[in-house]
Amino acid sequence: MKIDLHSHIKLSKKTEFTIEYFQESIQEARLNGLNAIAMTEHFNTHRFYDIYEQLDRHYTYKEDYYDVEGFKLFPGMEVDVKFGGHILVIGMRASVLELRSRLEPHTKADAFVPFEQLLDWCDELSLLRIGAHPHRESNPLTQHDDSLLRRLDAFDLNAKDMYTYGPDMKNAVADLAHAIGIPVVAGSDTHHPLQFGSIMNQFDHDYNTVAELAACIKEGRYHIKVSPCLETKVKAATWVKKILKQSGNVIVK
Repeated sequence: MKIDLHSHIKLSKKTEFTIEYFQESIQEARLNGLNAIAMTEHFNTHRFYDIYEQLDRHYTYKEDYYDVEGFKLFPGMEVDVKFGGHILVIGMRASVLELRSRLEPHTKADAFVPFEQLLDWCDELSLLRIGAHPHRESNPLTQHDDSLLRRLDAFDLNAKDMYTYGPDMKNAVADLAHAIGIPVVAGSDTHHPLQFGSIMNQFDHDYNTVAELAACIKEGRYHIKVSPCLETKVKAATWVKKILKQSGNVIVK
C-alpha cells in the first residue's frame, strides 16, 4: 500500500470544503501512484464538521477508512499544541470526531491544548500520533521535552520542508528520530492536488485499520519513496496557491 500520512483536502484553512475539490485531489493522488491517504486537515479549519458530513453523504465508511471508489481515506487531523508545534492524529472516525469535540475550547492560538493533554487523549482514543515537520523554523517541535516526544509514534518527513530547506532536512529528521527513539514516516503536506506524489510511504501490505498502520510503522515494515519531481511538485502547488491569492478569488492563509 502506498500512503501519504500528511495531506489536506482544502486549499487553506479559510476556504470552504467542496466535494469537487476533494474528488480532484483524490484523482491526482491516484494518478501519482497512491492508493491511500491520511486526511489530516487542520483541526481549526473553517467549518471542520462539513468535511465529514459530506464524506458521509458520498462515500461508504468501513473498518477505519472511507472507501472513495477503491481509494482509502483514513480520518485524521493536524492539531496545534501549546508552546508550538503540530501533531498529526489518525484514527477511527468516531475517535477523531470525539477528539475534535474535546478540542473546541482550544482552537485559538492563545488557548492551544497542552502537548501532554493531547497525548493523554490520544492514548484514551487509540489515535496514531505523528510529530509534523519537527524542524520547521516557524513551528518546530524540538522545544518540547524529550519525554513527550517519545510518546509520539513517528516524526514526519515533510515534502514542504524538503523543498524549503533542501535534502539535508532528511538527515536532520532522521537524527532527531534516532535520538528520541521513534521512526520517520513521509507526508506531502499538500494543500493542492499537484503536490500529491512528492513523497509517500510504501507499506509491505494493504491495510484497513489504524492499528495495522501503527504496527507496520512500529515494526519498520515500510520504506519512504521520494519523487525525483518533489521540488517541481511543491513549487507548482505553491505557485498555484499564490496566483489564486493574488486573483482575489479565494482567501488563502
